[in-house]
Amino acid sequence: MQKIAIDVMGADNGVQPIVLGVVAALRARNFQAIIVGDEEQILPLIPQDLNTRVEVIHCLDYIRMEESASKATKRETSSIYIATELVRDGLADALVSPGHSGATMSLATLRLGRIKGVSRPAICTTMPTINQNLSIILDAGANTDCKPEYLLDFAVMGYEYAKSVLNFSAPRVGLLSNGEEDTKGNELTKAAFGLLKELEYFKGNVEGRDIFNGSTDVIVCDGFSGNLVLKASEGVASAISTIIKSEVKKSILATIGALLLKGVFGALKKKIDHSEYGGAPLLGVQKVVIISHGSSNARAIECAIYQALNALDSEICSKLEEVFAKRVTQKLKNP
Repeated sequence: MQKIAIDVMGADNGVQPIVLGVVAALRARNFQAIIVGDEEQILPLIPQDLNTRVEVIHCLDYIRMEESASKATKRETSSIYIATELVRDGLADALVSPGHSGATMSLATLRLGRIKGVSRPAICTTMPTINQNLSIILDAGANTDCKPEYLLDFAVMGYEYAKSVLNFSAPRVGLLSNGEEDTKGNELTKAAFGLLKELEYFKGNVEGRDIFNGSTDVIVCDGFSGNLVLKASEGVASAISTIIKSEVKKSILATIGALLLKGVFGALKKKIDHSEYGGAPLLGVQKVVIISHGSSNARAIECAIYQALNALDSEICSKLEEVFAKRVTQKLKNP
């Protein structure tokens, strides 16, 4: 049975929504949960019939959001350190954490290690589109300053993730820029474009709107731009929901119309709700790591655990190791 380590400390809304998300996932999927955190808060939330599938490792220390991520590597008593070590030692197969994202990335990189050939791990986040498929962006915040070769690695990892985990038959990869023409972009994107041309699945530059119109499956960018896109899209989704609710209340006709379109609005809400996507995998490290939003509710954690299980089932880490091993070999043959 697959084992998932969940760090429940340090999230914005406390332990309860995280544990409730774990419980919901346990009801739906067959896995073992190892929960790291304050047992006095955790144990009352675990139903008796799930006791045999839950292990609680008591821990009160955690990395606060205002603390530097660099402290995580020295705080062996912190919840994220303990959870990461469980994965490193083979006692757990994957890690899910809605705590300090910087601490999670630092420990995953240093304690679990990068896949050989990967220049930098990247956060891979999922975005809704106008069609049935999702699109993914990487990097979404792990590397604010990037070199062109980093973006090449992101493209390779994004392609493999889309194919192996999301089951896209032929993922299309684009480079985020301020225009589709080859000459558009800043120094980074222009240099990266020259490297990405070697990939047969690279379709060229794409614009911000292409993230949502379904024309591209994998969008590659530096972590600074990717995080701005992520936060802006979350803000737009929240604003749209608020505006619709406000407009519906303005007249009886609008209220009746909203009732008639209740199913449509429900589907829209589900599609743009970041909770439905759970979290973002950190690609490029040797084990499955899912970084969840600090404000995650129970549904978001439930979906994050599904992401971890799907990544394990697809053996994405092993596949990335194989792909990058071949790339390293090719570079040695053709320096």
